[in-house]
Amino acid sequence: MRLLPLRFLPCLAVLTTLAAQAAPAPLFDPAPLQTQEKAIGAVLEKMPKSPNLLSRRGDTRVFLGDFKGAIADYEGMIALDASLDAPHWRLGIAYYFAGEFSKAALQFEKYHAYDARDRENGVWKFFSQVRGEGLEAARKGLLVYTQFDREPFPSVYKMLAGEQTPAGVLEELERKGLQKETQVVFFAKYYAGLYESVTGHKEAGLKWVQEAVAIFPPEAADRGGPGYMWHAARLHAQQLATELGR
Repeated sequence: MRLLPLRFLPCLAVLTTLAAQAAPAPLFDPAPLQTQEKAIGAVLEKMPKSPNLLSRRGDTRVFLGDFKGAIADYEGMIALDASLDAPHWRLGIAYYFAGEFSKAALQFEKYHAYDARDRENGVWKFFSQVRGEGLEAARKGLLVYTQFDREPFPSVYKMLAGEQTPAGVLEELERKGLQKETQVVFFAKYYAGLYESVTGHKEAGLKWVQEAVAIFPPEAADRGGPGYMWHAARLHAQQLATELGR
């Protein structure tokens, strides 16, 4: 997702110079995030009306898999400042992980009214509708984009519309010479995997998502990589593995 120029939103810098490599997914240690959540909570007790602190703790809670806690923090931000509602795509992602698919789809629609160029938002709205209403309804409800968005999202959007296969998304990157753009490959594999998983192919979905997560070690994901979305991919990989009894 695109970031907003607000001091309390997380930073997703672009890293496009390293070659993507197939490697085992790195081990993730939640301890630093747990410590961070407690530290932010202690400050929030003294400053309960700080959107900045609620934002930071909400992100931390998402990364820890505490989606209800994250929703409470994100909704708390909006209660303090209603102008934060429309641009709050992270609340939509928290709703999605919490299984509140109708709320998630609505949140992504709000974001679309705020930024009608960010096609990644439409990807999440599609997945929310697939989970809540089915594939046919999700395709009918695909958001319309008239401006070019960053790679690989035009191709990913073709996949959602049924005009491209998940493997075809990666093949298109090869044709465009983007196969060494690690962040582009990350998003292509992540969303190809999610598409496979929500359309009934969880084994294939898990493989794609695990490959996406393995592109970045945790420290690179947060410092120059896809940051927030890497954590989302990691959480999806965990969910799929659990569903498949891994």
